[in-house]
Amino acid sequence: MKHLIAVAACAALVTACSPGKPAAPKAGAPKFNTDLPMSEFMGHFVDPAAFMYWKGSGTMIDEKGEHDLSPTTDEGWDVLVTGATMLIEAGNVMQLPGRTRAPEADWNKYAQMLSERAVIARAAAEKRDKQAVFDEGGKVYEVCVACHEQFVIQPDIKANGVAKGNPLPAIPEPKAK
Repeated sequence: MKHLIAVAACAALVTACSPGKPAAPKAGAPKFNTDLPMSEFMGHFVDPAAFMYWKGSGTMIDEKGEHDLSPTTDEGWDVLVTGATMLIEAGNVMQLPGRTRAPEADWNKYAQMLSERAVIARAAAEKRDKQAVFDEGGKVYEVCVACHEQFVIQPDIKANGVAKGNPLPAIPEPKAK
């Protein structure tokens, strides 16, 4: 009898600890379509949003001199606000089930940093503060670079090895006078 009780207790314990059938989704529960590859999400949503913001900051120097890239119209400033707003939401979307990458804690850290910095970048654009737009755009860029280093560049190097040769063009020697 003792053995029968012990066996029954063990069976109950094993059954309780075993993964069961996943629960059916509740009616009206959110359902996310995350089938779009991350490279396409980045290329068609995140990159355009970042460039909407970045193209309206700093200066450009060409043969005609230095040019301020800051917007000069309300519509131009709205483009920067829109780009930053899209980046805020991009950080949120990157944390959806089906979008995260391993290690998930690092992925979510970068996604959250993107949203946090984009909130500040958006405020700078709303204030039409040229220097703050430039500075905050740089901080958004830092998040992008750090995330790409961990989730794009290093995995590519691990899979394919270091690039062969020098990918940069040769710098011409100065001409003798």
